[in-house]
Amino acid sequence: MAYIPEDAKWYIAELVIECKIEGEPRNVVHVNIILVRTDSPQEAFEKAEQLGKESEISYLNPKNQQVTWYYRGLRDLNVIHDDLEHGAELMFEEKIGVSKDKVQNMIT
Repeated sequence: MAYIPEDAKWYIAELVIECKIEGEPRNVVHVNIILVRTDSPQEAFEKAEQLGKESEISYLNPKNQQVTWYYRGLRDLNVIHDDLEHGAELMFEEKIGVSKDKVQNMIT
């Protein structure tokens, strides 16, 4: 397990939410990145799961089709090491042995 500071209060959760529309062959999947405030990693997991479950909803769209959002699970949960302020690092991604061209392709 990654290092989690004892005084950690903030986490970033990635929730996988699936949308299905009645009569449509394709689904839509969102990965919602949310901020979680808590006092422990276990509580962060529980709160993230609760937020995911609360995102489940069903309604009729303007075409009178049933639209249903399903919480499918937690993709990732990361602690934020820095205090929340301007310039704080929230997350990072590490890649090793990346060519100059591939680095350039990462830039939009």
